[in-house]
Amino acid sequence: MTRLDVPTVRERRTPTRTGRRYLVRTFGCQMNEHDSERLAGLFEEDGMVAAAGMDDADVVLLNTCCIRENADNRLYGNLGQLKALKDERPGMQIMVAGCLAQKDRETVRTKAPWVDVVFGTHNLHRAITLLDHSEEWGPVTELWDETTSIDDVPSTLPTRRETPHSAWVTVTIGCNNGCTFCIVPLVRGREISRRPGDIVREIRELATDGVVEVTLLGQNVNSYGRDLAFDGKRRPLFAELLRGVGEIEGIERVRFTSPHPKDIKEDVLVAMAETTNVCEQLHLPLQSGSSSVLRAMHRGYTPDRFLEKLRLAESTIPGLATSTDVIVGFPGESEADFRGTLDVMSEARFDSAYMFIYSSRPGTPAAMLDQQVPREVASERFDRLVALQREITLEKNSDLIGTMVSLLAEGPSHKDRTMATGRTRGNKIVHVPGSVAAGSFFRAEIEASAPSHLMGRALS
Repeated sequence: MTRLDVPTVRERRTPTRTGRRYLVRTFGCQMNEHDSERLAGLFEEDGMVAAAGMDDADVVLLNTCCIRENADNRLYGNLGQLKALKDERPGMQIMVAGCLAQKDRETVRTKAPWVDVVFGTHNLHRAITLLDHSEEWGPVTELWDETTSIDDVPSTLPTRRETPHSAWVTVTIGCNNGCTFCIVPLVRGREISRRPGDIVREIRELATDGVVEVTLLGQNVNSYGRDLAFDGKRRPLFAELLRGVGEIEGIERVRFTSPHPKDIKEDVLVAMAETTNVCEQLHLPLQSGSSSVLRAMHRGYTPDRFLEKLRLAESTIPGLATSTDVIVGFPGESEADFRGTLDVMSEARFDSAYMFIYSSRPGTPAAMLDQQVPREVASERFDRLVALQREITLEKNSDLIGTMVSLLAEGPSHKDRTMATGRTRGNKIVHVPGSVAAGSFFRAEIEASAPSHLMGRALS
């Protein structure tokens, strides 16, 4: 057995907070949501139980994001509300974790001295220890150092999943790219890959626990394995990992997010096409359709090269559904640059898109660039982009009317409890009348479409 195949073993502590109630509130991406599941798992391993809300929680943890500009306001708004609760209940403990805590730990301590613990993304595994010593140490933040290893990343910790049939699995942490708008490398560090043996073992355990769908997570997931040596001779690659996960009995659907367009290779696309349980879905972040803006972003591709990769993916994987990320109003973006983005979006015809107005984040190179785009200009462009993508999404959804699709049930619709919600392999939401047990598979005929979802009827 090589070191890559040696399972990670954690020594469990004796629970010390049995019966105390905790609440975890999450801001941000899927990585933050996954981190929160692990933190909740640590709390429950220490004897705590989930609280119904802030008013009855003994420990409140805010897991923060710093990607968007309003993250600070959301955090301090919540902390202000918690101060009032803590004044009434002095025994309450407040913790701030995540990306914003990693970046602005001293600021959090200064602005909100009533917080008991502040710790960043590199110290999730130390959450209970920090809570244990909060009175002795104060709201300290331990820093990432050379003693921290991949064994300390969130996926090696206990988990409390919100969705029993579906799970996130971290394959890498950190990022080695230098996108000028992105603060991830600052708050999550350099890229580190988990050992493939640990990943496969975790997913096998999830399958045993009833999980039928997994999503592999990484800041740049398709660069997985470049920092690993296998038997000292070669590095495991993402295509191999996909095939390996595809062999795990009980896992019916495999997804991953997010890949970087410059690193998409044909071997990954072929592995997706040949591995039955890897879904025909690809999230490929465009960010901009302008060559000059992409250069300023340090993205490493041109619009034409991006479209070549997208067309290769679509020709390799039958029935592929695609989605993307786009930033509007990046510093220096001209009207001609923005029209380039509209042109690429029109040609790419993504099934869906996550669209954002550029937010200047202190600490990123883009924050120091000249020619910041006025907010009103960026907002007007954003509205045009949303209108275009809404039209494309509705057209693509309408093409599915009359077809039969396989769905994984997610439970009752949040808006109408008489309807059941399911998700296609292409990651589209479908609502059908009636009730279907969450985690079960069923087929449906699509009868109507909207930009955000499809409507259908379940087939017996």
